[in-house]
Amino acid sequence: MRAALVKEFGPPSTLVIEEVPDLVPGHGEVVIEVGAVSINFPDILVVEGTYQNLPPRPFSPGKEAAGRVIAIGEGVNRIAVGQRVLTLVEYGGYAEQLVVPEDLVMELPDSISYEDAAASGLVYSTAHFGLLRRGQMKPGENVLITGAGGGVGSAGVQLAKARGARVIALAQDEAKGELARRQGADVILTSSPETLRDDLLAATDGKGVDVVLEMLGGDFLTQIIRATAWEGRIVIVGFASGGQNPIKPGHILVKSISVVGLQSSDYRDRDPALMRAAMAEIFGLFEQHKINAAVDTTFPLDKVGDALQYVKDGKVKGKVVVTTGLGQ
Repeated sequence: MRAALVKEFGPPSTLVIEEVPDLVPGHGEVVIEVGAVSINFPDILVVEGTYQNLPPRPFSPGKEAAGRVIAIGEGVNRIAVGQRVLTLVEYGGYAEQLVVPEDLVMELPDSISYEDAAASGLVYSTAHFGLLRRGQMKPGENVLITGAGGGVGSAGVQLAKARGARVIALAQDEAKGELARRQGADVILTSSPETLRDDLLAATDGKGVDVVLEMLGGDFLTQIIRATAWEGRIVIVGFASGGQNPIKPGHILVKSISVVGLQSSDYRDRDPALMRAAMAEIFGLFEQHKINAAVDTTFPLDKVGDALQYVKDGKVKGKVVVTTGLGQ
């Protein structure tokens, strides 16, 4: 099989495509013939050697892959050879085969393509756990999605709208704002930190936002807190602006605001059954045409370095997917 390998840490162009031995499942494991794998920003950090979890080299990056099961090990009883599946892993997806524990494998409906499934796993599970479990979002609430037009932002906009929220999308520019509008956002903002508080209050008739799926940090977060409603919930999933300004306790106290964090991959590792249940609900929304994968573009496996650079350069609107050319 072919695999994209990190032999030395560096820019995306340092990834090497090589032939490596086919994989064999151990006890409780399955081998997946990978059809598509999604690009996520942490993959860039992994390739560069700056991510918090780095396996021994050489290894293949890639945290979510969709394909067909081609072998199972002893003790596997939920998954069968031939099934179409999605898996979320720490690394290993940039290859034509991937071996994973059965617990990390989710059955994929026939109506969902490998490309759409690979594009949806990490971002939709993040949005799901962020909005519904950590943010306790309710229908009719004003929900702010920052980073709209990106992977998690696009998933957050669609999921919040599908679950009955009034969605305010904060986008980097007009193009990403237009994508959020097409995905169902009720209000589009491209505000700077200097205007964000006033813009959010104006968009909510002075009430403030009830739930925030927040991935910018810095001065953006400071102003979001000031525009959060009484008993509002802010779920922090990142700080893409590069800033980690201290949160002022007084702002949290006077409006009984909750500020919580989310590391969605922990659910994969700590409670895989809960992750499978969340993805089953997400796949159901796909089949009802209430949400769809925001695939920006696809690259073949031998161009995976270009795909990573495309994401790193900030060109992406939605998700980038790498395909192997193997069957659907």
